[in-house]
Amino acid sequence: MRRRTLLTAVGTASLGGITGCSRRGPVASGDNADDDAGDGATGANDAGDGATGADDADDPGDVSAGDWPSGPYADYETTEVEVRSADGDALGAVRAAIADTGGKRRLGLSDAESLPEDAGMLFVYDAPQENLRFIMPNMDFGIDIVYVDDDRKITRIHNAPEPGPNEDGSEQRYPGSGQYVLEVPYEWTDRHGVEVGDSLAFELFV
Repeated sequence: MRRRTLLTAVGTASLGGITGCSRRGPVASGDNADDDAGDGATGANDAGDGATGADDADDPGDVSAGDWPSGPYADYETTEVEVRSADGDALGAVRAAIADTGGKRRLGLSDAESLPEDAGMLFVYDAPQENLRFIMPNMDFGIDIVYVDDDRKITRIHNAPEPGPNEDGSEQRYPGSGQYVLEVPYEWTDRHGVEVGDSLAFELFV
């Protein structure tokens, strides 16, 4: 079984549900599972606040995280998120834009044209969420969706590829539970040997 790394998270969270991504980038869905009433991401309508998208990751490192966040995300708060193994070894780190409001979770990465290899988006909920689901509507690239519980442990990891030809991604659903969700470039977790049980370390500033 391939080893995955947990991310240690510190911060607040809110209700969650299905999240999704839009054609230009990853998106997270709202806080209203399957009822369009959530904070989520583009293409999501469940109780999860969102998933974001990442670059193809076929050409990682094209753009540096030093250029992230940019465009519509330029004013987002950021935090350094480090993934640590169960033994405490550092497996990798990304600079993450923080999506901690309904509007930000709903937008997710849908307006992003790309996601640098060492960048991501961290979705924050006020409390642990059950039965979250992320979807990939109209995504042009894949992402990894990492669910993290309130103890900063990774509970589930999905490699979510871009939709295939003649697919809009709405049928791609990635369930999980947790208080935080980290989205990174496609197969980033594989490249860094991250697996369930690892943890995330990061700080959230009030």
